[in-house]
Amino acid sequence: MHGRPRKAPTDEEQEASSNKAVKLRDLQSQVLQFHRNKIYTKEAIEISAKLLESNPEHYTGWNYRKLAVEYLLDHLPENGVDSESIQSILDEELRLVENALKRNFKSYGAWYHRKWILSKGHSSTDRELRLLSKFQKLDSRNFHAWNYRRFISALKKIPDKEELQYTTDMIYDNFSNYSAWHNRSVLLSNLLEKGGVGYEDRGTVLGEEYEFVRNALFTDPDDQSGWFYHLWLLEQTLKREPLFLSSWPPNGSTLCLSIDGYLNSQQSLPILHFQSKTRTFPLVLYFSEAVEGVSSSTVTVESEYNDGGDLIWRPLSPEKFGYSQAWLTYLKFSDKVHSLESCPVKVTVAHFPGIISSSGMPCSQSCHLSFTVCVPANDQERSEVQTVHRISLEEENFKAVATQSEEAKLVHSLSKLEIEKVNRPTTCKQSLETISNEIAHCQELLSSADCKIGKLTLARLWMARNTLITYGSTDDGTEVHYEDILALYRDLMKMDPVHICYYEDEYSSALWKQATSNLVSLLKHCYQYQETSSPPSMNPSLCVRLNGLSLSRIGSMEHVLWVQMLDLSHNKLRSIEGLETLQLLSCLNLSNNKICSFTALEPLKKLKSLQVLDISYNEIGAHSIDTRRYLCSSPLNHALVSEWNFDKFATEDVTLKDHWDAYLIFDGLNLIQLEITGNAVVDERLRSFLFKLMPSLKWIDGESKCD
Repeated sequence: MHGRPRKAPTDEEQEASSNKAVKLRDLQSQVLQFHRNKIYTKEAIEISAKLLESNPEHYTGWNYRKLAVEYLLDHLPENGVDSESIQSILDEELRLVENALKRNFKSYGAWYHRKWILSKGHSSTDRELRLLSKFQKLDSRNFHAWNYRRFISALKKIPDKEELQYTTDMIYDNFSNYSAWHNRSVLLSNLLEKGGVGYEDRGTVLGEEYEFVRNALFTDPDDQSGWFYHLWLLEQTLKREPLFLSSWPPNGSTLCLSIDGYLNSQQSLPILHFQSKTRTFPLVLYFSEAVEGVSSSTVTVESEYNDGGDLIWRPLSPEKFGYSQAWLTYLKFSDKVHSLESCPVKVTVAHFPGIISSSGMPCSQSCHLSFTVCVPANDQERSEVQTVHRISLEEENFKAVATQSEEAKLVHSLSKLEIEKVNRPTTCKQSLETISNEIAHCQELLSSADCKIGKLTLARLWMARNTLITYGSTDDGTEVHYEDILALYRDLMKMDPVHICYYEDEYSSALWKQATSNLVSLLKHCYQYQETSSPPSMNPSLCVRLNGLSLSRIGSMEHVLWVQMLDLSHNKLRSIEGLETLQLLSCLNLSNNKICSFTALEPLKKLKSLQVLDISYNEIGAHSIDTRRYLCSSPLNHALVSEWNFDKFATEDVTLKDHWDAYLIFDGLNLIQLEITGNAVVDERLRSFLFKLMPSLKWIDGESKCD
């Protein structure tokens, strides 16, 4: 059992264990032989019973018993088949399972075998409930027994309300019963979904459950079972339909396409520019949570000159089963179009039903956005060739954006959410009041008990409240408490260093949200980039700098889809999952982080506009065992090895075994400038290989290809 110290066995115990092992091996050998030769005699079945009563974890033994039962049922005399004969065979199996469970109450094979027997019919569910009561008196938290109880309740068609009362009784008997709390969540989910008598008002039911679990929390704040149920209640309180938040190009913008970097001199802010040699540009939709079902059937794009036909939408950050917060497609304008001063594009999100969140909630509110695209004439497109300069990311090249400047106005127009008054959902006042009430109770509890899971719950409650305020229709200036949240996670890192990585990630999510969630905070991280040696006629670039914040992961992106230049240096990033959402990103600084392998950079493969990358002074190649290196496909473990064209770039000094991960990430990128110095894996062979792999690459660590 957990927490019980082991003690060395005595000589007598070792001898007894050895004798038992010999007998088990003999029984196992006989059963395997019976199984292989399909022998189902009375003697063979008795031997299999002895094996399973001694070792209930023998899965092949249970499978043999199933085959034996089927054989016996099929070979009953045709004129003598009656319910008593069948019942006798099945009762013997139930007796065997009962004896096996007495040996090991947590045997998966035994419980599944009992379910299989019950599914045959001819067995009493009342008897099973009585047996369960005996077992649960011995171990009230055993999840096998609770799982079996749900199975029996479904067979017997016991109302969920009756079973809910049973969990209430079990919790009153022992509120540290994790399985009872879990079963309660399953039953309540069914009752709330059906909306039967007494469960029509979801908010009232959840409020009563908060009060119920609060008794357990205040009785023993360090017991985690009630806190887990409280977390489930919080998820139910926040459950709502997904919202369309933002897009690129943003609503109401004007986008100018250009080839070879040509820009019409008469254009100025807030007109956006996108360089594309194929007259193609990305269209990104960002939702409040991961969704599926974004397609040409659910999202319509209307444009007179779009040459894309039926658009193909792809998830940018796919989660399990293909859900993603960000979805991408490409719009293409035909080469037959010589010049357009303005081409309006209208997008309707959730035009038809089909967009569904991972929690099963549909996106039912249609949202509209429109923007204008300008395509210059073909002769203008090629009239000038852009001169490529090396980017210097030194501190003196960055200047903070003034609050009242034109750049600040541009940031405001680009970062605002697309939740207009007409399509903005009404925040359930009851949900906001419930969470505020739980915050007050949690603070009351923490005033008398220094409980780490209580502090974690309070931080989650604050974040939930902030989410309701941000995405809801309340506009009463209600304060968001990011500083309180960050302080709680700092305390947790000190109190519980074993789980510091989890707390750092949650801290980073809150800090990222604080930095990007409104114009005032975002402007603090916006800078103009312009080298001191640049000519005055060259317009400065807009850069977002989230450097030196101790970020360990990337946060939500709804306010920063427009970013082309991003500084994430001097943080604690081990992964860059989430950056694939920034389809405009052309310059990325990831220096001085904790990235351990090239494969941790896999999201970069989706950034087609990326030209400048700084991953210097990370930990790539510094660890002899790097588990992240094999999280994505490699020629060493993937069936598609034949599609790799590594031999074209390999030399005597560069082998597939050593540099497959660099090939995986950098092949296909259009980088012009790369900084990789300060990583253990870097040497001249790797630099030479990367120059050969990426024809567009001009500089590595400040050295040009010609040097």
